[in-house]
Amino acid sequence: MKILCVLYDDPVSGMPESYARDDLPKLDKYPDGMSLPSPSSVDFTPGQLLGCVSGELGLRKFLEDAGHTLVVTSDKDGEGCTADKELIDSDIVISQPFWPYYLTRKRIESAPNLKMAITAGIGSDHVDLQAAMDHKVDVVEVTYCNSRSVAEHIVMMILSMVRDYHNQHSIAKSGGWNIADAVKRSYDVEGMHIGTVAAGRIGLDALRKMKPFDTHLHYFDRHRLPESVEKELGLTFHDNVESMVKVCDVVTINCPLHPETEHLFNDDLIGKMKKGAYIVNTARGKICDKDAIARALESGQLSGYAGDVWFPQPAPNDHVWRTMPHNGMTPHTSGTSLSAQARYAAGVREILECFFEGTSIREPYLIVQNGQLAGMGAHSYSKGSATAGSEEAAKYKK
Repeated sequence: MKILCVLYDDPVSGMPESYARDDLPKLDKYPDGMSLPSPSSVDFTPGQLLGCVSGELGLRKFLEDAGHTLVVTSDKDGEGCTADKELIDSDIVISQPFWPYYLTRKRIESAPNLKMAITAGIGSDHVDLQAAMDHKVDVVEVTYCNSRSVAEHIVMMILSMVRDYHNQHSIAKSGGWNIADAVKRSYDVEGMHIGTVAAGRIGLDALRKMKPFDTHLHYFDRHRLPESVEKELGLTFHDNVESMVKVCDVVTINCPLHPETEHLFNDDLIGKMKKGAYIVNTARGKICDKDAIARALESGQLSGYAGDVWFPQPAPNDHVWRTMPHNGMTPHTSGTSLSAQARYAAGVREILECFFEGTSIREPYLIVQNGQLAGMGAHSYSKGSATAGSEEAAKYKK
């Protein structure tokens, strides 16, 4: 079989000759008891770069020893890109949320041999799920592999925005020492009301991590948490997102992107938030109207916006989120720490082993199977597609 793997570029300076740390902490299972990915073996060193082109997710030896063909590229956007040329006769395509190869209906229909799309990470909205269902292309992802990595990123962003860390660091780095300038937008997070849109693995973990800061915790989700969890964390449940954003100082977005959540945070919803609130978005960029966010920062309706996700990805060089005031944007890195890469690379190999052996893929990994939403897909997604506009990614210039 032919496997197409679309990964982000290598470091500008080339692959590292050494790494900052020699090892990773050993983890055996996720907080809910689910075991970490468990392939028969791996051909990589955990803690090294695996998610870029030269890293190849550690798959080449495994696949070529089994007689398969592996093609790895980062060239994924624009007319005549390498990924489009290689997709035509591919059986499996692997992509990442951080450097997504947007599997639109047109692309899926150009690949008659395509059997499965694997997300090396979590979040498969870069695939036209409706087209995948229509053409019986299974969609799977490595559920939970980087959820805690993202939750840590959320905590970092909340604290750095509320304390105005970026401004303070900039003053120190530039040789300054004006304390008043450094603290004129700096507050304590203690006592603030913090709410998450969706309290799945990432959202709930973020709330759990914020509890020791003596904050008031809120959540909106279409699936209510068990009463025992609400009591343990002192959570306030809201049955609609408007109710929650009205009372929160910080809102963190952790829901999947699908037609029902596209542009959820628009001028209207942002206008219902507390004046001077903060938004952290590590879910998907398209959940927010990019221009509405910029307008709210300009007007002071929002005090800050920290995002790890953009639409499309990579974001065009002139994307408004690069230059809007009081932003704490990062390129999509929250879920691709070196620690997370080891887990999602192992998960991809586990999925491939199951596929080649004809054994069942873990149910939580499933998004689409046999033409229907399945597993985590049935729990988290709705039918349809959220890939419209993805062609804008071709405007990014390295």
